[in-house]
Amino acid sequence: MLRMFVVLTALTIALPLHAQDASREPMTLERLDLLINAVDDEAERSEDGSIWQLVIADIGLSVVTDASNDRMRILVPISYVEGIDPALLMRMMQANFDTALDARYAIAQGILWSTFIHPLGPLTDEQFLSGAGQAVNLAATFGTTYSSGGLTFGGGDSEGILERELIEELLKRGEEI
Repeated sequence: MLRMFVVLTALTIALPLHAQDASREPMTLERLDLLINAVDDEAERSEDGSIWQLVIADIGLSVVTDASNDRMRILVPISYVEGIDPALLMRMMQANFDTALDARYAIAQGILWSTFIHPLGPLTDEQFLSGAGQAVNLAATFGTTYSSGGLTFGGGDSEGILERELIEELLKRGEEI
């Protein structure tokens, strides 16, 4: 009970610190396209403009948007689910608690994914770039540290190194546009 109180208190304090500036323009597909091309100038955009295929740190990923429902997803395929040891699935769930942070492991269509999911409108440049780096790091560290490269939340079962360098590099590229 005390742990739940501590977690809820920490969340209550942290949430206002991340509140969006009401004067900021909502994220648009055009702005997202600029950010994606700053990261990978060979990124490919779908004909309808809602999906991108790009490469970060030699790892392929997709950015999928649904502007009418105000959603954006970054998807990094990791492996087929068939044959994954149940102990690895348990380890991924532990990582989702403390070392995955804003990225998450997910399973869909028989594939294990690293994902970052966010409403499109309030998404900031920094959140997108950090989310892309975290999703790539989470895929790259599958089977080892299971880390998105952000901070470790703590209180969980994970121990490992942080892959923060990629996130810092992506944030720098975003500042240049």
